[in-house]
Amino acid sequence: MISSKKLAAITLASTLLFGLSACSNMSERDRNTAIGAGAGGVAGAVLTGGSTMGTLGGAAVGGVIGNQVKK
Repeated sequence: MISSKKLAAITLASTLLFGLSACSNMSERDRNTAIGAGAGGVAGAVLTGGSTMGTLGGAAVGGVIGNQVKK
């Protein structure tokens, strides 16, 4: 069974990812940053068992990596 912390972190990361993906006027670099942050947030939440710091850290690292792709 999924704990409430993990479910909340996954829901937040998913909402962030889908909310940002609706911006059609984003550049490719902005889109990569948003996708990286969303994926990093989900990965951070899963790897740390839903820890808030793990989710935020994963989102930050994912955003930086997404921003640097195709530089």
